[in-house]
Amino acid sequence: MERSKRLGTENPGKLLLVFSIPVIVGLLVQAFYNVTNRIFIGNAVGSLGIAGLTVAFPAMMIQVAFGAMVGMGATTLVSIRLGQGRKEEAERVMGNAVVLLIITSLLITAFGLTFMEPMLRLFGASDAVLPYARDYMEIVILGTVFGLLSFGMNNFLRAEGNPNKAMVTMLISSICNIILTFLFVTVFGWGMKGGAYATIISQAVSATWIITHFALGKGELKIRRKNFPLRWRLVTTIMFMGMSPFAMQFAQSLLGGLLNNSLKTYGGDLAISGMGIVMTLMSVIVMPIIGINGGAQPIIGYNFGARKYERVTQVLKYALLGATAIAVFGFTVTRIYSAQLISLFNNQDVELIAFGSRALLIFTAVMPIIGLQMVGAGFFQAIGKPIHSMLLSLSRQVLVFIPCLLILPRFYGLDGILFTGPVADSISTIITAIWLIMEVSNLRRRHQESLGPGDAPNDAGQDSSQVMESVYTLKP
Repeated sequence: MERSKRLGTENPGKLLLVFSIPVIVGLLVQAFYNVTNRIFIGNAVGSLGIAGLTVAFPAMMIQVAFGAMVGMGATTLVSIRLGQGRKEEAERVMGNAVVLLIITSLLITAFGLTFMEPMLRLFGASDAVLPYARDYMEIVILGTVFGLLSFGMNNFLRAEGNPNKAMVTMLISSICNIILTFLFVTVFGWGMKGGAYATIISQAVSATWIITHFALGKGELKIRRKNFPLRWRLVTTIMFMGMSPFAMQFAQSLLGGLLNNSLKTYGGDLAISGMGIVMTLMSVIVMPIIGINGGAQPIIGYNFGARKYERVTQVLKYALLGATAIAVFGFTVTRIYSAQLISLFNNQDVELIAFGSRALLIFTAVMPIIGLQMVGAGFFQAIGKPIHSMLLSLSRQVLVFIPCLLILPRFYGLDGILFTGPVADSISTIITAIWLIMEVSNLRRRHQESLGPGDAPNDAGQDSSQVMESVYTLKP
């Protein structure tokens, strides 16, 4: 109780730092793993190796999508049950989720092994790139169960109030992956297969760490065999609650495949390799912004629920300032060191460096404004308007990006693909800013009303209230 009270009393800026830093650290380590993984592959295997990873990435995002649906959907229910003091039911949700993650992973593995080649071609693999992508994915798909258990169950650590251990789990997985990738790819010379083995071994270590935590009851929740039998109503509720993150991750997978195919059409395998590097570098800049978003959401949500609207706007202001500062820093670095950043991944391929540095400059041309867009989308999630949040998130990544990707290359060729990034970022940020200004004005009005004898606002989260009411009353 004392821990939750601090959300409504302590300095908003200090709270944002305390809540954001663990998330930022964990996400940054993951981002650096993606960077180092491609650096090792790029320098040991070459540009076709990077293209193979880029083509395999959308397939891996499908794994993440299903892990998010089960893991995050179940986490929502676990958090609610714990908040209601119904620990036994929270453990029942977690037990069903563990079984669901295992079943889902087996189905994904069977599907992936059966349709490996057509799936990779669908995501943009050419005849030259296919062997590299297949070498990587054939091994990674066999470790799906470790990936889903690690990603899905890590959310339960946060649900039971253990964010630091969740961060440690991410650190263990990422650091293990970096070390093993260096050994297997650079030292032993195993190429794409070495990178894949490093991935599944690190996921297995992470999954074992989390399962041990819950199996031995080291936290508030414990895995119990009696909770393994699936309950249909509980299963459908878990999947329903996880549909939003599933939709966003799955859309990212489809977007990745569409982008790869456009790059192959207008620029070939070299363009796929170059954009793979650009996207990897962008993740390093975006991850801290996501961390600020994750730190701000519980603070904003608590104060919104407590009708402390002035504090809500203060936290939003600090989050916007922090996210924008990070985006501006990233933008500045990419302007000054574009060629040097690309050459980290392969310092021998002159064509790759030339295209990659130019693509980085164009694709990130309006990067300073993306902090507002991302924080704005997270803000609506925090105040109980997930539909608004999902629409704003998808606007940048899918709803605006895909039409631009289909239209601009027809007129401008490969440059049209590169300009798709800044155009989509600009349009989605304008939409977000308009919605955010309207919502902040509404909050200020409510704040003024709360100072007087007027009725307190009662419309928080109206677009999801009926769904949440059914979840609160559900008895699995």
